[in-house]
Amino acid sequence: MQKKPERMRLANQAHRLTPADSSANVTSAVGMGESAGRLRAKRNSLFTQTIIWVTGLVCVAFLLGTLAQAWSNSQLSQQVLVAKQQRDQVQAHHQALVQANKHYQDPVVVENEARQQLGYTRPGEHAVVVVGSNDPQHQVSKRRASTQTQQGFWQDWWNAFFGN
Repeated sequence: MQKKPERMRLANQAHRLTPADSSANVTSAVGMGESAGRLRAKRNSLFTQTIIWVTGLVCVAFLLGTLAQAWSNSQLSQQVLVAKQQRDQVQAHHQALVQANKHYQDPVVVENEARQQLGYTRPGEHAVVVVGSNDPQHQVSKRRASTQTQQGFWQDWWNAFFGN
């Protein structure tokens, strides 16, 4: 029973409205306005779009993170490869030094090196150094070698076939 007086009150209010007080949306007065279900659908649609965008952004962030990690791993593997190559070179150099060390542990090798490179002698020995030769045959061959280099290769062919 209380519904009837409320209906009457609403009907009275509708008759008292003037065109200036009424809203511009005439269709809502006739019942063609947006219903609550339509507003809820719009709200849900906006929420769904927001969720889709946020999910897309998260996926893009994960994708970029994965690509960055893959690039970083590639760089690290290249650095590891370079470091292994350097290690192998250092180990080879170390092996060469170890072999040289073993070679020079022998006293005979040390003595030969000292005699040949440094000119050392044993007590009682005399070092002989040959500076030049006074042999005329040796001097003639030196002159002949110097003139042959000046003549050129055509002269060498001529001499090869016809002699001097």
